[in-house]
This record gives sequence, structure tokens and C-alpha cells, in this order.
Amino acid sequence: MAPRIGPVGEELQVPDKDAKAMVGTEDTPGSKASPNPQKLRPSVFHSIKFFVLCHSLLQLAQLMISGYLKSSISTVEKRFGLSSQTSGLLAAFNEVGNTALIVFVSYFGSRVHRPRLIGCGAILVTLAGILMTVPHFISEPYRYDRTSPADMPQDFEASLCLPSTKALASASSNSSCSSYTEARHLAVVGIMFTAQTLLGVGGVPIQPFGISYIDDFSHNSNSPLYLGILFAVTMMGPGMAYGLGSLMLRLYVDIDRMPEGGINLTSKDPRWVGAWWLGFLISAGAVALAAIPYFFFPKEMPKEKQELRFRRKGLAVSDPPVSKGEDSSSEQNPADSPEKKDNLAQIAPDLTVIQFIKVFPRVLLRTLRHPIFLLVVLSQVCMSSMAAGMATFLPKFLERQFSVTASYANLLIGCLTIPLAIVGIVVGGILVKRLRLGPVHCGTLCLLSALCCLVLSTPLFFMGCSSHQIAGISHQPGAQPGLELFPGCMESCSCPSDDFNPVCDSSSRVEYITPCHAGCRSRVVQEAPDKSQVFYTNCSCVAGGGPVPAGSCDSACGHLVLPFMILVSLGAALASVTHTPSFMLILRGVKKEDKTLAVGIQFMLMRVLAWMPSPVIHGSAIDTTCVYWAHSCGRQAVCHYYDHDLLRNRFIGLQFFFKTGSLACFALILAILRQQDKEERTKATIPNPGLQQQLLASEAKKEPEESRV
Repeated sequence: MAPRIGPVGEELQVPDKDAKAMVGTEDTPGSKASPNPQKLRPSVFHSIKFFVLCHSLLQLAQLMISGYLKSSISTVEKRFGLSSQTSGLLAAFNEVGNTALIVFVSYFGSRVHRPRLIGCGAILVTLAGILMTVPHFISEPYRYDRTSPADMPQDFEASLCLPSTKALASASSNSSCSSYTEARHLAVVGIMFTAQTLLGVGGVPIQPFGISYIDDFSHNSNSPLYLGILFAVTMMGPGMAYGLGSLMLRLYVDIDRMPEGGINLTSKDPRWVGAWWLGFLISAGAVALAAIPYFFFPKEMPKEKQELRFRRKGLAVSDPPVSKGEDSSSEQNPADSPEKKDNLAQIAPDLTVIQFIKVFPRVLLRTLRHPIFLLVVLSQVCMSSMAAGMATFLPKFLERQFSVTASYANLLIGCLTIPLAIVGIVVGGILVKRLRLGPVHCGTLCLLSALCCLVLSTPLFFMGCSSHQIAGISHQPGAQPGLELFPGCMESCSCPSDDFNPVCDSSSRVEYITPCHAGCRSRVVQEAPDKSQVFYTNCSCVAGGGPVPAGSCDSACGHLVLPFMILVSLGAALASVTHTPSFMLILRGVKKEDKTLAVGIQFMLMRVLAWMPSPVIHGSAIDTTCVYWAHSCGRQAVCHYYDHDLLRNRFIGLQFFFKTGSLACFALILAILRQQDKEERTKATIPNPGLQQQLLASEAKKEPEESRV
């Protein structure tokens, strides 16, 4: 960078198309001057179309790895003994690193080699994805029934009804709590939190620098098309994350170190843990491959001069995008350009980091004083809070409420909810464009969509069923486990308190925590070509003595999962319709020089107020509905049983609360817009040319420095 501080640095300060094109021909990846631009055209890395293709694939892979944890959140909880609050905090840490650095992107954007910085960010995302898999390799193999090849015969008997002396001996042999175990658990959790933070930090330069790079070097008329293609491809990332999660969670977690005798476990068993770590490796590999081309793109490339042929030439005279401020300023007198600081491209290089930090809060407060902007941001915060909670814990909710596997829950979300949400965004954009909606009509569209979304969520409160009976567990959150349903049937048994190996008496629909709690004294494995099924017999607490199959009882309302998901997906589509019109309310409601900053503040506030706290809030609400916690070495670990009615009411209730808040914000926005429209019509009936000229002249002179940052 040091050898270019001479004349090249001076030319970058002049917002002239010819100067920019000249810089693009001189600043190549190899720092070799090339005065003839014809020599650069054959290179594919000097094509903005190829950059759009590469960036679409990179953002697709980056969103896939960022969203993959949400598809396997319940699996990670079971594998490492985490509560929903902790797992929600883990999911939110992706936004912590991102939010901490995103503000400085606008400051460093004009000073760095954007493609290379995007590539470095992608490499950091790759390393973070690999780091997420480290806990799997440093942990011991998963022991779903406390068995290992060395002590399998003894531990097979641990869940059965045994005399007190044998049970105590077996329990003492299985005691594995130590300071080393707890230290390793803390290390595993710390590694995952660190990986999530680095995942957010690596994603900071990818989207902002990519969008600005496309907007700077594409034709004015082609830029919206390129950005539309970029967003369309990017939106498929979360859907692919859930699809990848559906495939990976069908595989056993220790597929790389299977025990010699195999496993007697199916994916429907509540103790099943899928290969959650394998999806991170696949996603990290995709990001690494997509990052390679960015180290060959130049810092500046010749601006695209031809409009795409299939577009009408009339579109070329349309208003350029907001970030093209340098194109409009190029018509000024070149002699005035160095002195006049009319846009961010000229001011940012003249501000130090300290000055930028001092100016930013004043600009932020001035922008937040705009009522329409503030209400639109609050409505988007409510919608984003709803989306963040749903994306993080909807798979777990489906598993618990409807007794479906984690793989099937991810498949439903990836094939129904995500595609319909994308359709909603597209429909909202089409309605705004085709109907040429103004601010008032955009507010009306947002209000109607939010109202319909709220109406569709009402039946969700009633689509579910109560928890089935579980012997020894009271269905009141926080209550201590009570006596067994059949007193005296297991008096001769001494059941371990920390074991979890559920069995189901299908005749009475009663579930027991372990075969020991059912009074079972023997175990039978029924072999089959595709899978083996475990049964327990001689059960004193079961009518007829059994046999009873291993695993939890199926939900009585499993047939409601598809209607439930259809309503959820339609609600997501209606909520997504508000995306484009609410975005247009911001762009049309703030000053032209503040549009870029307003959009940046909007996304920053959505991260701070929605995507960071919402998973923790939803996870805490889910934890309050737990009726039976597992304990590991004296600490509270994963929850085994929830009160289904409370879980449904509190999870859907949170969604309903955020949707109501969004609806209230859109109602206030529409009221303010109608009042402003009425005042403008009143002023239009009494024209005053002199006053209008004074206003225009004053607006041309009013350009404070902080408004341009």
C-alpha cells in the first residue's frame, strides 16, 4: 500500500469516472501498470459479472454455515448437556462479533483492497467452522446408555431392576465426575462460543464490501439487476442449511468411531444424537472454495460501460443508486472537488478513527429523531425477533410437541418455511414496483400483511396436545419428582437417579425414565436386517409384565405437524411481504445524503435489539417449561421432559407478542404518513413560489459534516 500514496492516492480523491477507470487499469493485483485497458479485458477477474457470480456463491456458503447451528441446536444441547438459554446465547454470539465491527466498515471501505479483505473474511469463516467441530474430536465417544466395549455387560444391567448391592456397585463403577471432566466441559463450551464469535467477525466484510464493489464498477442500469441476483441466490443459504442439517442428523454422531457391536438406537429415540459436526466441515469447505477467486480480483476495475442488451435503453436514464454519489459529483468543476466535501467518499479519507467515532453518535441520534425511521426500525426489530426465535428453536419445538425426529423437523423448515419466506420477499418487491406504491400505500401494505400474519398465528395456540404421563414426574415446572404411579412395584429396585433410558408402556401410554423405574428385570434385542429393536421384559410396574419397547411414547397429535407448519410458513411469507415496502419507507423518508447511513443503522439496531437477545429470550422461556432436568456432576444439564401445553403457549405467545408489536408500529407509521400527506395537500392548495425558492436554496446550503458521514 505504501508505494501508492503518491499520485494514485491523489487521483482517488477526485470522483471522476475517467480517473477511476485510469486507477482501475493501473492498480492490478500484481501492482503493474497497464496503460492500455484492452489488455485487461480478456481477464475474467476484471469482469464485474464474474464477481457477481463469485459473491453470490460466497454469500450462499457463508449464510449456510451461519445458519447451520440453528438446524442442530437441540442435538448440540443433548450432546454437551446445555440448557436452551445457553444454546440460545451460543447462537446469538454469531452476531456479537459481527455487530462489534460492522460500524467501522463505512470508515475503512474506501481505504482497503475490498476483494482481498472479503477473501480474508471468508478464510476466517472457514477456520471458525473448523473450530466448531473441535469439541467433537476432543470429547469422548457419546455414551447414550453409559456403555463402552470394556464395560458393556455391567452397564447393560445398570438400567434394570437390580438388588441394592449390585446397583450400588454398578453406580460406583460408572462415576466419572472429576475436575478434569468439568474442565473439559468448560473448554468445549468455550471453544464453541469462540468459534461463533469468529464466525461473526469473518462475515463482517463479506456483504458490505461486496455490494459496494458491485455498485461501484457496474453500469448504473445494471447495478439493481446484479444486486437482485445476488440477494436471490443468497436467500437460499438458510434453506440449504436446514437441508444439510436434515441429512447430517440422520447419521450417528460417532460415525467416525462406531463401537464394534454397533448401536441399538434409532433416530426416533430421544437419546439419538446426529452427526452435527459433519455439516460444519462441509459448509467450511464450501466457504473455502468460494474464497479463492477473491485473492485475484483487482482493487479497482474499469467501470462497466455497456448496459445489458435485454434491458430497455430507457432505464439507463433512471435515477442512479444512492451509492453512486461520485458519479453525480463528477459534473462539478474539478477545481472545486478537492475543497468541497459533499459525500462520504470524500469525507471518510479525511477523518481519523477518533474523529469518526466522535461524529458517529451525533449522526445516529439525529437519524433516530426521525419518527418514520424510528418506527420502521422498531417494526423490523419485532419481526426480526420473531424470525430469530423461530429459526433457532422451531426444530426443537417440533421435536418435542409432535414427536418428530430432528432430521424431519429440519426438512419441513427447509422445504416449507424458508421457500415461502423468500416468495414473500419477492411478492412484496413486485407489489411495490408494479403498483408504484408511495409511502402511504407502502405503509398500508405493511399493516395488512402484519395483521394477516397475526391472525394466522392465533390457531397455533390450539394445535398441540398435553404431555403424556411420565411415572415419577409431576407436570408442574419446578416441582420435585413425586412417587411412582404404582407404589410398591419397584421397592426391591434401586434405580440410579442420573440415568435416562426411557421405555413406553403403549397400552396405558405411561412412560418410564428407565426400565428400572418400570420394574423390568431382563432385556431382549430383536434383530432385524435394517435395524435392531430393544425390548424389556419382566416389568413389575407394567400390566402383564411387558414387554415394553425402548424409547419415548409417540405424541398423540403427531398428525398435526403438517397443518402447523403450513400455518407457520404462510405467516412467515406474510411477514416477509413487509420487507421491501418497509425498506422503501426508510429510503424515501430520510434525506438523500443520509440513506446509506440510515440503512446501516437499521441493520445495526436489528442485530443489537433482535438477533442477539431474541434467541436468549426464547431459550429462557423454553427452560421455564421444563419438568425434569438431567444433572451432570452436580450441575443442571439438558432438559429431558417439558410440559407441552406450557411450551406451546409460551413459545407461540412470544411470537404473538412480537407480531403484535410490529402491527402497532405499522399502524402508527400509517397514521403519521396520512397526516403528513394531508398537510402536504393543504400546502399545495396555497402555492408560494418565493417560499419554495428559499427552501430549495436553504436545503442546498444545509449540509453539515455529520450528515454526510
